[in-house]
Amino acid sequence: MYQYDQYDQNMVDTRVAEFRDQVERRLSGELSEDQFKPLRLMNGLYLQLHAYMLRVAIPYGTLDSRQMRMLGHIARKYDRGYGHFTTRQNLQFNWIKLEDTPDILAELATVEMHAIQTSGNCIRNISSDQFAGAAADEITDPRPWAELLRQWSSFHPEFSYLPRKFKIAVIAAKEDRAAMRLHDIGIEIVERDGAHGARVFVGGGMGRTPMISSEISEFVPLSDLLSYLEACLRVYNRYGRRDNMYKARIKILVHEIGADEYRRQVEEEFTHVKALGIDPPAAEFERIKAFFAAPAFAADAPDTLDRSDPDFAVWLDQNVKPHKQPGYAIATISLKPTGGIPGDASADQIDLMADLAQRYSFDELRVTHAQNIVLPHVRKADLYAVWQALHEAGLAEANLDLISDIIACPGLDYCSLANARSIPVAQKIASRFADLDRQRELGELKLKISGCINACGHHHAGHIGILGVDKKGLENYQLSFGGSGAEDVSLAKITGPGFSEDGVVDAVEKATDVYLAKREQGERFVDTYRRIGMEPFKEAIYGPA
Repeated sequence: MYQYDQYDQNMVDTRVAEFRDQVERRLSGELSEDQFKPLRLMNGLYLQLHAYMLRVAIPYGTLDSRQMRMLGHIARKYDRGYGHFTTRQNLQFNWIKLEDTPDILAELATVEMHAIQTSGNCIRNISSDQFAGAAADEITDPRPWAELLRQWSSFHPEFSYLPRKFKIAVIAAKEDRAAMRLHDIGIEIVERDGAHGARVFVGGGMGRTPMISSEISEFVPLSDLLSYLEACLRVYNRYGRRDNMYKARIKILVHEIGADEYRRQVEEEFTHVKALGIDPPAAEFERIKAFFAAPAFAADAPDTLDRSDPDFAVWLDQNVKPHKQPGYAIATISLKPTGGIPGDASADQIDLMADLAQRYSFDELRVTHAQNIVLPHVRKADLYAVWQALHEAGLAEANLDLISDIIACPGLDYCSLANARSIPVAQKIASRFADLDRQRELGELKLKISGCINACGHHHAGHIGILGVDKKGLENYQLSFGGSGAEDVSLAKITGPGFSEDGVVDAVEKATDVYLAKREQGERFVDTYRRIGMEPFKEAIYGPA
């Protein structure tokens, strides 16, 4: 994984010192909250319902045991003993004191971490495939390109005050594990005539007006990638709406002028940008790429597994995926225990995951956009020991991609923007479907919950999506079906009138009953919905029309 050089470290250290001064001036009263707000947001610090929340950047979801342990340390020392892993492959601390923030950032800086550009109208954390560098189906590791984009976008003078926040994802496999088409810019590294290039999509996003991105270029040579993205951002920065925050995202611009006109303007701008020489020399990219070299895999690692323990065998089947190196596997640690809070991990659990990474996964972990943790490079011979350690720590839930593997935002329990709670709904659904045999009978079923229209829980992309709204002072939950953030990307459609907290749990169960009764061989929930349409589900949920 990438390691800071003197420029990276100096940049982060200088920002810590700068923010320490800003916090001291806020605490002394020299700065008002209105003056301080844009400064703290630039450093990932939000003021939530009950306390400050600090969002820590984990670029493209990759970190090592030293960094993971630091997150556990901060959870113990400055928070309430846990952290919350997010859909941006970041981590949030929800109970931070303002006066502690500079010390937290200083401690993060000692392990090459920060909170820069995790908020504000700038280019946010670059996300990627959590299986990058390990997946059997990728054509190359996309993370060197994600790291190059991180360096390009950090403190970019032209794009520090965009019309709205901006999110970029990079993948290099046909299977989209990063919801790439639902980003402001999505990049799929592809191969053509023996050369790698970028298939570029622009204008995706969720929130108040969900949209799937449009293909703007089918192949940009990777040697031109930064110039091309610079052109994409310049067109947006020039014409994006600043008079209306609800129409300020790039998806609105692409929608209003059309993908063809946006593409024309990007190509025109690209001819000017390319002449500026901003694309890095090949030697610089090779320097970055060297940090992502494959680990020292054992060529003779056994490729067989002892499946005699039935509980272990279930975890293998559900949470372990093929690795491109024989004798190794990719293991996902579920942060979705029955009755738990999706994405939360205690300081002790964070430490344990760090220990397992150091001992069994070449000192590397990944955060997924589905709020789980991945050990990307585990010898098959070590999987049983890993599973035993996870089981003892309450982290061996064998539910990856099942109905209890729920994405959920913090909702009204924490967030000042939320209209309804997300966590209790997730807990009740997970408890209703607690029987693992029942979950496995349902198969892949991605359920996602947001506590407001901002869609931090990705409800638009759920096979089943739930949106919490305020209805005359009461929490009400809209149910939707048919979304996907994967390569079969689609946006979910609302079923009809909303439900109470318990009512939406009942409605989800009724929907799964329809699926089981109507599905054909090999169909997932979303496949059956797409084939038979909404009406059979509506009739089961609301009764005959």
